[in-house]
Amino acid sequence: MNFVQPIREPELVQDIANYFRKQNERNYIMFLLGIYTGLRITDILNLRVRDVKNRNTIVIREKKTRKQRTTEINPVLKKALSSYIEGKDYNEYLIKSRRGRNKPISRSMAYKIMRQVADEFGLEGIGTHTLRKTFGYHFYKQTKDVVTLQKIFNHSHPEVTLRYIGIEQENINTAIRRFRIY
Repeated sequence: MNFVQPIREPELVQDIANYFRKQNERNYIMFLLGIYTGLRITDILNLRVRDVKNRNTIVIREKKTRKQRTTEINPVLKKALSSYIEGKDYNEYLIKSRRGRNKPISRSMAYKIMRQVADEFGLEGIGTHTLRKTFGYHFYKQTKDVVTLQKIFNHSHPEVTLRYIGIEQENINTAIRRFRIY
């Protein structure tokens, strides 16, 4: 498994969101769900219209941990979801495949979508987990609240969370750049 990175520059996150908005609304919603909820891609792909319609929170049982998780729907995401789900069936998957009757896209298709945007923007270390890490990175940068982020991600220690979102390595790199012997 490759180690993926968050998208660190806010302007680049916005550029990618705009790219997705113009290219494909479904992929745009997938991107927004990832960067505004911090959910794993497998949990995002399992979301249906009923999970977000007329709601302020998303309540799921995480596929990986089997734990229940409640996530507030950010106003930016809520607005995008409202127009996206308009006219859609209550049981329809949000990130619906064009193949089959009502199935979500596969995890591998989500990866291809992310790789395509990585190629478009010349990015390295991008995958489906980039969405979750981008959420974590920007949440931490804005709040400096590693304990809350640790709880959101269900990590055992704050150090695990900082390493996961790339802050630890970023701090090491910054220290090395500033280091001078003479």
